[in-house]
Amino acid sequence: MKTTLFIIKKQAIILFLCTLIPTAKVWAQALPDSITKKVDGLFAKWNTLSSPGCVIGIVRNDSLIYAKGYGLANIEYGVSNTPETIYHMASVSKQFTAYAIVLLAKQGKLKLDDDIHKYLPWFPDLKEKITIRQLLNHTSGIRDQWQLLAISGTRLDDVIKQEQIVKVLSKQQALNFKPGEKYSYSNSGFTMLAEIVKSVTGKTLRQFTDSVIFKPLGMIDTHFHDDYTEVVKNRSYSYYPKDRGGFSNSILSYSNVGATSLFTNVNDMAKWVMNFYNHKVGTQEDIETLTQKGKFNNGKESDYALGIANNTYRGWKQYSHNGADAGYRTSVIAFPDLKMGFIVFSNVGDFNMGKMYEMANLFIKDTSKKAIDPVVSAIDSSKAILKDLTNAKKFSGDYISDDGTQFTFKLFNEKLYWERYGRSDLLLKDEKGTFMQASSPDVKFLFSTTNKGDVLVKQWWSDGERSLFKYVAVSNQTDKGLKGYTGTYYCPELDCKYGIVLKGKDLILTNNKYEDTKLKLTGKDHINTDYWWMGHLKILRGNKNQIIGFEVNDGRVMHLRFNKIQ
Repeated sequence: MKTTLFIIKKQAIILFLCTLIPTAKVWAQALPDSITKKVDGLFAKWNTLSSPGCVIGIVRNDSLIYAKGYGLANIEYGVSNTPETIYHMASVSKQFTAYAIVLLAKQGKLKLDDDIHKYLPWFPDLKEKITIRQLLNHTSGIRDQWQLLAISGTRLDDVIKQEQIVKVLSKQQALNFKPGEKYSYSNSGFTMLAEIVKSVTGKTLRQFTDSVIFKPLGMIDTHFHDDYTEVVKNRSYSYYPKDRGGFSNSILSYSNVGATSLFTNVNDMAKWVMNFYNHKVGTQEDIETLTQKGKFNNGKESDYALGIANNTYRGWKQYSHNGADAGYRTSVIAFPDLKMGFIVFSNVGDFNMGKMYEMANLFIKDTSKKAIDPVVSAIDSSKAILKDLTNAKKFSGDYISDDGTQFTFKLFNEKLYWERYGRSDLLLKDEKGTFMQASSPDVKFLFSTTNKGDVLVKQWWSDGERSLFKYVAVSNQTDKGLKGYTGTYYCPELDCKYGIVLKGKDLILTNNKYEDTKLKLTGKDHINTDYWWMGHLKILRGNKNQIIGFEVNDGRVMHLRFNKIQ
């Protein structure tokens, strides 16, 4: 009897201990062992019980045929990643915001080409029509909210509420560019789309998507997380690796939606992937609307559709989007013609998202037509020899654009070279006076001289154009010259101040919220900083050449003015 009791107790203890050991759940259907071993091999680096990792899913037809977690969802408590683990989607969220808009358009409650002011009267009248479609295509010209908030002194790991973002956007005084003219990724646009949903329906984006998308698809563990105090069971945490080993926790408090903040897991996301070709919410027409490529004012197409990219891979149409926020890295791809999809969610900041396509390559045959390159003769560099060396000498030198892009053109052995980022390319001159890159003739340059003697160059390439002007590098400035930059600079749009002070021979940018950073002068009117949110500043001057302010011209924020107030 004692022996029997001992055995029963021992079994109970073993069972209890087993519940404390992290396990990685696996869903596998109709996949041979040879394939699953290859898939697992791709993610073996993260298949440990001592680090964060990832969760992956493979969708075929109407099934999630393989799903598995690798590594830990929570290091502190030793909780493993599984296909049920809830992840923050970051920008993968955008396609759901976009689909909500598509469904409202189908109901006749709005039109994609409506002016946004019809639904968002709080957004300033900047003397340009901005459409809902332009918000969806990232062609609105509206500055990005995260960069604006960072410039204003808001830490991105603070609690940032929807109302706070709306308040910042409601004070905009200029656009990055004319709506429809360019593509510039703007999270602001998708926050505004969430507000349009609310304006039209009287429901929050969370409430509306839950009723018209998530519940009908059976996505029971999915929601837009609009309350940072809300407890979410089975939620993953995100991490960054430390230089000396180990990981640091990277937590964000989510109280804003539209551009981000979708919470879901692989099991639910698989149902969304299936909806691209096996429609349970919406119709094929709705999917075609969602994935319709954007168009610029000049008629050219963009691969970015409505919150999702539309292009091809290995000859197959693909709908895809990635996300990155804190230590989360996410990617979802649907191949509608193959009735397949692939999902990767990671909670470690240095995760290699290239593994997504390595996994897809195990299943997708390459049907793309390989371009048969004609026999290309070696470039006859003698044809690059310039006859007019006087003008060519004027063209050689350093150039910078308003957004901080820097090029150098050098004259060497009577030939002109284009240099940037450690690369050098030979230029050829055509009959119209335009220079072209010898190895890529679609990249062209046209030099000109203004009445004041300034040298300009205009660059064209297949996807865009820019203008740059020649500058002279600044060296050994006098104290008097450097002091001209010092002072306090105020941005009325964001109600924030930065200071420029002189310490020894160095100009230093200061702000109450951030550590000081050393400034680097590029010419007299361009400054580079180490702040990611305002890495390039363009100096503004008055009639007497005195400094009256600067513009932040960097990345997703252009023409944000700071006035020198003292």
